[in-house]
Amino acid sequence: MSTDSASSPSRKDKREARAAKAAAELEALRKKQARKSILTVVAIVAAIAVIIGGLVWFSLNRSGDSEVTAVEAGSSEHGLVIGPDDAPHKVVIYEDFLCPYCGDFEAASRDDLAELAADGKVQVDYRPFVLLDQVGPYSELATSAFAVVQEEAGDEVAKKFHDLLFENQPSESGPFPKAADLVDLAVEAGAEESAVKDRIESLDGKAWADAATKAAAADGVQGTPTILLDGKQFQDGNTIEEYAANLVEQVS
Repeated sequence: MSTDSASSPSRKDKREARAAKAAAELEALRKKQARKSILTVVAIVAAIAVIIGGLVWFSLNRSGDSEVTAVEAGSSEHGLVIGPDDAPHKVVIYEDFLCPYCGDFEAASRDDLAELAADGKVQVDYRPFVLLDQVGPYSELATSAFAVVQEEAGDEVAKKFHDLLFENQPSESGPFPKAADLVDLAVEAGAEESAVKDRIESLDGKAWADAATKAAAADGVQGTPTILLDGKQFQDGNTIEEYAANLVEQVS
């Protein structure tokens, strides 16, 4: 046997090498498919969570089990009112500053409602309260900060602060803004930093937030946003965008 033939791989060695390569490729493919399956499952679970969240919202706001009753717009101690008292239509909006549906409704309705209120066609009473406290401390912090700004700087600045809270609304999964971040938004809205900083950071508006939350519960509010038009719960729409559009049409 020559030296070349002795040093060359045998057919058996070649077969084993091919088999090892094939096994490695198969294992790599198996791992890739496993990762793909996990990602698919995660995506499905996330989609189901979104669907369930939507169903929960509809069940809370469209249920006939609890009738929502509230004092007329402009009559609550825990609200922010725009529009004149003699407006032909009165709208009450219960909201949570962390609620994503509230954020969507606010974005879809705010400009139109503000314009209609300025024209004297509607009075809108925004009533923030703490609903999503089980998610974390942000709802309480934001509602407390709102109370401080309204007391220290008045309704006009409080409305701007209200709008900024929704424009900068965090995800329900966080990360959540800190008190210092809300102080910055309050100053941006027109509040004096020296008047609101310490009070926001110390949750000085918590008593107001607690009272607003108890009042909402006493009114039968179970979800957000809950909307009343001329004293009756408004439920005209299957999506937030439809709710907003139909409400604006009703009060135009």
